[in-house]
Amino acid sequence: MDSAAPNIRIEIRDLTMSYGSFVVMRDINARVKRGEVFIIMGGSGCGKSTLLREMIGLKEPTRGDIYYDGSPFWASPPEDRQKRLRSFGVLFQSGALWSSMTLAENVGLPLGEYTELPESDIAEIARLKLALVGLKGFEDYYPSQISGGMNKRAGLARALALDPDILFFDEPSAGLDPISSRNLDRLILELRDSLGATFVVVTHELASIFTIGDHAIFLDAGTRSVRAQGHPRELLLRSTDPVVREFLTRGDSVSQPVVPPPVI
Repeated sequence: MDSAAPNIRIEIRDLTMSYGSFVVMRDINARVKRGEVFIIMGGSGCGKSTLLREMIGLKEPTRGDIYYDGSPFWASPPEDRQKRLRSFGVLFQSGALWSSMTLAENVGLPLGEYTELPESDIAEIARLKLALVGLKGFEDYYPSQISGGMNKRAGLARALALDPDILFFDEPSAGLDPISSRNLDRLILELRDSLGATFVVVTHELASIFTIGDHAIFLDAGTRSVRAQGHPRELLLRSTDPVVREFLTRGDSVSQPVVPPPVI
C-alpha cells in the first residue's frame, strides 16, 4: 500500500498491541483520510484506548507502526516524534482539566509551555478557543463550577489551543446526558467542517458512531483482530457478521435499530 497517498492522513500498518506476553490485538491495518471522523469501536477490553495511546505516542506498539502523512511515527528519531506530537490535540475521557486553574488558564497552559507568546496573547487565544466551543464568558470559571458537558467543551478548547490538524478523543460522550452528548457531536462536525481537521474518536456510543463517523473499525476481543471496517451506517445495513451486528444493534435481532439522522 502507498502510505504517501495525498488524501491519507494516517495509516495503521500491521500493528500488534500487547502488555507483556498478553496480546491485545494483532495485525491491525487501517487508513484515515484527511478531514474525516474515524471511529475506533468495540466492546469493553478490546483495546480501543490502547490503540489510541499508541497513536498519540504514549505506548509503543509491539510490532508495526503508525504512519502520518507517509512517515512512520515510532521508527522516527525522538526529535521527529516530538515535532509530530505538536500537531496533535487530545481530549481525554475525563476532560483532564486542572481543578485549581480557571478555564482560560487550562486552555492557555499548552501555549505557555510550548510557545514564547506573551501572557496577553495567550489570554486572548484562550478566550477565542473557549468562544469557539461555546464557552464565551466562562473564562474565569473553575472546572468545579460548570457542568460535565461544559467541562468536555473546555477540554476540547484546550486540545485546540495549538491549532492541531489531528484531534484524538477518548470516549468524549462518557458521563454526558443525551442532549449534551448530541451537542458535542454537533460541535465535532462543525469543527471538522470549519477547520478541516482529522478526528480519531474512541467510542462505544451508537448514537455518536452513527452521527459523526465517516469510517470505523471494529476491534473484536474474541479474535483479537479488526473484525470489520467501513462506514458505520453501511456496516449496520450490510454486515452479516453476527458479532458486528450484535454490537451495532445492541443485541436486538428482532427490530432494526433507529439510526439518528445526520446532524445539520
